[in-house]
Amino acid sequence: MPENAEKPMDDGGPIEPTKLAVPITGAADAMAETDSRPVPLAGKEHSSKEVVADIAMVAPLADVPEFSSVAVAAEGDTRTPPAATIRLERKHPLAIRWMHWVNFPVLFTMIWSGLLIYWNDSDNAYQHPHAVYRVGVGSLTLVRLFPPWFWKAINAPYRVTEGLGYHFFFMWLFAINGILYVSYLLISGEWRLLVPERRSVRDAVQVTLVDLHLRKGLPPQKKYNGAQRIAYSGVILMGLGSLVTGLSIYKPTQVHWVTTLLGGYEMARWEHFWLTMGFCAFFMVHVVQVVLAGWNNFRSMVSGYEIVPAAKASLEEERSAR
Repeated sequence: MPENAEKPMDDGGPIEPTKLAVPITGAADAMAETDSRPVPLAGKEHSSKEVVADIAMVAPLADVPEFSSVAVAAEGDTRTPPAATIRLERKHPLAIRWMHWVNFPVLFTMIWSGLLIYWNDSDNAYQHPHAVYRVGVGSLTLVRLFPPWFWKAINAPYRVTEGLGYHFFFMWLFAINGILYVSYLLISGEWRLLVPERRSVRDAVQVTLVDLHLRKGLPPQKKYNGAQRIAYSGVILMGLGSLVTGLSIYKPTQVHWVTTLLGGYEMARWEHFWLTMGFCAFFMVHVVQVVLAGWNNFRSMVSGYEIVPAAKASLEEERSAR
């Protein structure tokens, strides 16, 4: 401002210029002090730009919050994180998984080698070679097991000695694995999650109706549903039956009393055959059910863990409750 410029005047005297330097820590007090002063009036001798600049420098300082108020706001922001909707559930112990995957190729080899042996069979009158057993009622026969195209498909003709060798070797693995499996169920207490309950038959019917798309909504399930409990327990009994009938055929003289209890040698062979057909039926249904259940169910038999809803009851509670 030129030296000879007069100071702006009002009725009360000269107007003092606004202070420019305001400490940051006292921003609020400075603002209050500024608000209590008269607002400078722009005159001809005083630049209005200087007055605007003075106010612009003071106003932002008043908006700076105190450090203590910022800290309190940060401490007060303690929002609860959202709850988990899924969790990992330990479903199959390591021993059960090992014996399950060992039993799969062993049982497959037993069935295959048994068919090679059966191809060489015929009835006592030397009729119906390679197709001794049938499905029918009385004299009515619906189908004989098995037709020629089936034997050709599995390349069974004239391989009976090969079938006997495989069958007699893998039967020991099948027996040992089965004994270990049942022993583990009894010792660990896992049998409580497997054997059928009083409502298992009713649940099995409901599950079957759902699978056939005749009903919606599965019944409450723990580790296994009613149909699985009946099927898996039945397979254990079938395995025991296969060992007993197979032994009576393998050593009919040494264990003649077992053969007699089974109805004789021919009846023991008949029972052994249909137990094998039962394993084939179970295998096909089991594979289909695993595919329908999805990857999560299959992964639990590999890793031992299954992804389940967080609200679902834990299997550990079921294990410890009995």
